[in-house]
Amino acid sequence: MHTYAIVDFETTGLSPKVGDCATEIGIVLVRDGQIVDRYQGLMNGGVRLSPFIKRYTGITNAMIQKARPLTTVMAEACAFAGTYPLVAHNASFDRKFWDDGLGKIGQRRSQEFLCSVRLSRRVFSNLPDHRLGTMVKSLKLPMSGQFHRALADAEATAHLFIRIQAEIKARLQLADVTHKHLLAVQKQKIGTF
Repeated sequence: MHTYAIVDFETTGLSPKVGDCATEIGIVLVRDGQIVDRYQGLMNGGVRLSPFIKRYTGITNAMIQKARPLTTVMAEACAFAGTYPLVAHNASFDRKFWDDGLGKIGQRRSQEFLCSVRLSRRVFSNLPDHRLGTMVKSLKLPMSGQFHRALADAEATAHLFIRIQAEIKARLQLADVTHKHLLAVQKQKIGTF
């Protein structure tokens, strides 16, 4: 069985290196092409949201003030994701906040991130762009909530990831798509797409 943890963060800005922090995390577990479980948590990292972020995500300072501490939510999220490989849409962004959150609870990431943007560029190269909204619309993927909320975006990314795996399997005529195959496609070392 192949299980992946699809991760999405909503944040106060672009980088924890400049004081930004996560405000919400959504994680969807995908096992053998099926969504099998979900985790969502608002978190209070002690940083106020700008008016732009409030408009962009719909998350308010009042919601954050009532949320559990970032360290509590990250500890739960880390336990939920376990040691499964991680997947995110634009993984370089989510990886920064995942690693920062783990650092705040005294842990380090042991698994790598796959990037569904990089995979989708390789597998669906004919699309005009590879933003999550474009991918959902172009591929007619399910969308269970509002974009720019962590769980809804993680679920949309999970559906995209499942579709990417199916495309790779069909195009390369594989019996199964392994983590090695996904890494090779991401690094453009396998197949002709």
